[in-house]
Amino acid sequence: MIDPHQYPTALTIAGSDSGGGAGMQADIKTMQACETFSTVVVVGLTAQNTLGVQGAYPTELSVIDEQFASVMADFDVRAAKTGALFDRDHVLQVAKNLRDYNQANLVVDPVMVAKGGATLLDPAGIEALKQSLLPLATLVTPNLPEAELLADMTITSRDEMVQAAKKIRELGVANVIVKGGHGDGPVIYDYVLLADQEGFWLEGPKVETSSKHGTGDTLSAAITSFLAQGDDLKTAIIKGHRYMNTIIGIPLPLGHGHGPLNHGRWAGQGAEE
Repeated sequence: MIDPHQYPTALTIAGSDSGGGAGMQADIKTMQACETFSTVVVVGLTAQNTLGVQGAYPTELSVIDEQFASVMADFDVRAAKTGALFDRDHVLQVAKNLRDYNQANLVVDPVMVAKGGATLLDPAGIEALKQSLLPLATLVTPNLPEAELLADMTITSRDEMVQAAKKIRELGVANVIVKGGHGDGPVIYDYVLLADQEGFWLEGPKVETSSKHGTGDTLSAAITSFLAQGDDLKTAIIKGHRYMNTIIGIPLPLGHGHGPLNHGRWAGQGAEE
């Protein structure tokens, strides 16, 4: 049982999804289910639903600074994560604040492409993420298309996932998960490469469901939650993976496209297993 007077607090730095399935909405729901309080820095707004992204509207840079200042002045933020950051200027502004506040336990979900295929980070933004944000990160969690962009290579096999993780680590982040959910086959393989440890694989069944919107946000938010609770990185990753595998098997059939996950159905089950 978590002491209510020492309730773990995390920060999500991301965009708002009007459809409620991804972005900071997914982060907040995930953190609540994993028994961590979520503070937020809104980097931008999206007009979005299960069918795709209809519009994106970045936040003024000065407003990002104000949000960081308000959160950091009042909360003991023990872990943080980033999601969609829109463009180069917003990546750099977020990185500056994370440096200024010396934020520990930073999980970077390098959101670049939406589930429906819409581009969420331009080439200049990707370069800024590589140079300014990844060196601050404790962990980066790319899916296969994102790993291909970060590692500048094509990934068609598990061996190439391993190679990509090693190349991404050369960008200055010590710990990498290359997520294999975009691959073929009945089993999803995620490759985890941690500093000073042998790489290892996490696996789970590929669930045939249309309710998979926000899976990347959800996994990174779950890991961030467990880091905020004081777990070591490997334990946080394993718990986050367990959470994801549990809720993805409990569909929430909403909308007419890629539906959302049912974040609250887990509500802490299995965290101590």
